[in-house]
Amino acid sequence: MTAPTINGTRYPQPIEHLLPAARALDLPDGEAFPSRNRLMREFRIGAPKAGELLALLKTEPAAPPADTTEPTTTDPAAPEPAPPVELDPTPEPEITTPEPVEQVAPVSRPDTPPAPAPARSAVVWPVVLLALPAFVAIWSGWVGLGGLTGFGIVHPLPGIWDSLSINSAITLPIGVETYGAYALYVWLSGRVPAPALRFAKWSALGSLVVGALGQVAYHLLVAAGITSAPWWITTAVACLPVAVLGMGAALAHLVRTHD
Repeated sequence: MTAPTINGTRYPQPIEHLLPAARALDLPDGEAFPSRNRLMREFRIGAPKAGELLALLKTEPAAPPADTTEPTTTDPAAPEPAPPVELDPTPEPEITTPEPVEQVAPVSRPDTPPAPAPARSAVVWPVVLLALPAFVAIWSGWVGLGGLTGFGIVHPLPGIWDSLSINSAITLPIGVETYGAYALYVWLSGRVPAPALRFAKWSALGSLVVGALGQVAYHLLVAAGITSAPWWITTAVACLPVAVLGMGAALAHLVRTHD
């Protein structure tokens, strides 16, 4: 039901004008009065005014309906009512469809400021120049550390393709650094659910820290002339491919979850 208005406006309306409309609201079965929230929603008034209106509804009884029943007693001296006169049906007025009005395009005023030009996005090609030397250093560092921790040439398809050989040390830069870059992109994009955003943030920072520690460990071992890494470095490096697989699968699941 549309709330009553004063002079066709939506300015604050007196309580006495809203009281009849509040009494006329349709109520569900078992409710004697509308709730304060419904009064606020129906008449677009604040909580204090809705509470005052509800108090008036509970204190002032509604006006009794007018008695529209005809009297059962008849006066014998009263004249009999005249029979109804049938009127000729009036012809229905002819409905004419108005002609469509041609719409005129609005003319801009001379003092109207022009629309701002769309902002140009920043170029990203300099990132390629920055990434090339970093890629060379990171790749050589991880492959060298892999060689010091037991990674080396393996034959992934024995009996099927015996001549195929891969240096397993390349799994370190591909796994750790690729996941770090992807998690950083997911975090900064902000277009994923909140759980995925938090996981991408902390896992990206963790991957970058692990990558930096791997480079530091390799250069310290080489500078010290050590040809075989200590057991605790070998243990940490050997767990990296498994950790990257688990974090990548978890992030892919969280990105596609919209609950």
